[in-house]
Amino acid sequence: MTKKLRNRTEAGQLLAKKLTAYANRSDVLVLGLPRGGVPVAFEIATALNVPLDICIVRKLGVPEHEELAMGAIAMGEVMVLNEEVVKGAQIAKPIIERVAAREKRELARRDRLYRGNRPMPELQGRTVILVDDGIATGSTLKAAIAIVEQQQPKSIVVAVPVAPQSTCNELKEEVDEVVCLMMPEPLRAIGLWYDDFLPTTDAEVRDLLARAERQLTKIST
Repeated sequence: MTKKLRNRTEAGQLLAKKLTAYANRSDVLVLGLPRGGVPVAFEIATALNVPLDICIVRKLGVPEHEELAMGAIAMGEVMVLNEEVVKGAQIAKPIIERVAAREKRELARRDRLYRGNRPMPELQGRTVILVDDGIATGSTLKAAIAIVEQQQPKSIVVAVPVAPQSTCNELKEEVDEVVCLMMPEPLRAIGLWYDDFLPTTDAEVRDLLARAERQLTKIST
């Protein structure tokens, strides 16, 4: 597939067609990475008729070059560093710690905002489908994989609309399956592969999570 995706909704619908083996299974859970991964994950969870939740991960951007990820953090004190970027940009440990402290505050804020009083889902023994709207360096996804692995799932599937072939190959060493629609080299920027790549808002994330929960409740009653 080489043409652009219309938006995150279409991306999720197309990915769902490649994930039909996971439909209607009680052991399957879709986790979207906020914010942009959640609209994609919503379409997958809806099509497969499985629960949707979130895996909150924050990118650690290089100071003054925020789009370049030097790593990522997730809940549970998980931190993944991109050593190549850290060494190449000669980023000192105190700078990494300062950026990580700021992002931890945002991580906690988003967890309260999106999850409210709902507990974290039980992942042990389940098949977890991790979803984002695209992968650049892979640092964010690797942090998400690390936090999911801590809870001993049965298997981990990564599903993304666009990612470099090299990054997909790396991720295949870490998870059970990688499903990707487009693998351009060079990627340049994720947004280039969408016609509509407007930022997803906090309100949209909360709305999609609530809609997914209502739909699943309606089906099960």
